[in-house]
Amino acid sequence: MKIKRILAVLFVFCLSGFLFGCSDNEESASGDGKVTLDFWTFGATNYEDLAKEYEKDHPNVKIKVKTSELEDHHNSLFTSLSAGTGAPDIAMLEIDQLDRYRQAQDRFYNLYDLGAKDIEDKYLDWKWNTAESKDGDFLFGIPTDIGPKAMYYNVGIFEKAGLPTDPDKVSEMISTPEAFADAAAKVLDKTGKPMVDSMEMAYRAHMDALKVSYFDKEGNLLIDQPDNGVKEAYDYAVKMNKEGYVGEYEMWSPEWANALNKDGFAVEMGAAWLKGYMTENAPDAKGKWRVTTLPKDFAGNWGGSYLAIPKETKHSKEAFEFAKWVVSPENQMKSFEDSGLFPSAPEVYEMDNFKNNKDEYFGGENTAAYFAEAAKDIPQVYKGPKYATVNSEILTAMQNVQQGGDPEKEWKDAVKRIEDLLKRS
Repeated sequence: MKIKRILAVLFVFCLSGFLFGCSDNEESASGDGKVTLDFWTFGATNYEDLAKEYEKDHPNVKIKVKTSELEDHHNSLFTSLSAGTGAPDIAMLEIDQLDRYRQAQDRFYNLYDLGAKDIEDKYLDWKWNTAESKDGDFLFGIPTDIGPKAMYYNVGIFEKAGLPTDPDKVSEMISTPEAFADAAAKVLDKTGKPMVDSMEMAYRAHMDALKVSYFDKEGNLLIDQPDNGVKEAYDYAVKMNKEGYVGEYEMWSPEWANALNKDGFAVEMGAAWLKGYMTENAPDAKGKWRVTTLPKDFAGNWGGSYLAIPKETKHSKEAFEFAKWVVSPENQMKSFEDSGLFPSAPEVYEMDNFKNNKDEYFGGENTAAYFAEAAKDIPQVYKGPKYATVNSEILTAMQNVQQGGDPEKEWKDAVKRIEDLLKRS
């Protein structure tokens, strides 16, 4: 009888757990039946407005959007995940930071388990596949925006250098790295201006197009291996600097913004999101710049993000439903129009508002068409969890070169510093 009573109590307990969602695996809501989702973002998005729109149609869901600077955002997220407490229900992961979190896969929901397969065909293959685990069975995040790169060029400087100014003619003429250097020579000769703003941008021209950069997927450092491509990118930037084709304008600095405004250099090899920054921070340059495709060897991606769901959430289903909605093709179109986030859903490229888009800042040009074309040629890239550490040391080497350092010595010193840092980490 005693055993029967114990079994009866256990049965009632388990039944109540099933009915009221009290088991560890079930999701809970607040006492009034409403679910609150903490959503951590970074940068300039329209996600707060979209969240309010979602709340109107889903009165049982409240979304609290927290926006931080990129570095602070990822550091706070990593700290919360490591501590096992304090993580949000939904978190943005920037593409360069994604591999940093692969070692914490167990702290995230596998979005394939939540139904992500059903929406996979809506997004660019390379963007989707980048967020998968090595075996392809685990999905860290669903795609938000991307950062296809194009050539922003100053019309006035190109005119003075005797170069074409029509976007298609510029693309046709400057179609290779060699042609880019030839155009840089004309710009310097006729105007005295550098072709690009910095060695970093000349370096990134090659780097962002590499399928494998600093590490392979086993974590081996590749930068000092023959034919890896990283040293080639470094050497290209060094050569451009030696010829006087690059400036010393550090991106995001007041000097750089002033150079954009005052015709300080001819070309910025930037991503789609740069348009928003230029419009806001270089207002005097309105009408001076146009956009066209980069040489194919320079085609690459810079930036973009994913929406991930940490395991701490008690509302994984609701979190996934909102995340899926906010990055749907229809809402990616809104994000593009409102905040300049470039869509990762090709369906958007066929929408009338996208095809008829006009950028008044860029002389009424439909810049979106060139970024959409660039998006198709982007390789899937593995960055590695220590990407930022390695990249920082190489940028330091280039800064030293611009200050008179010997390029080969600076390269070897950077490799040594990187190897020492990786040994200690």
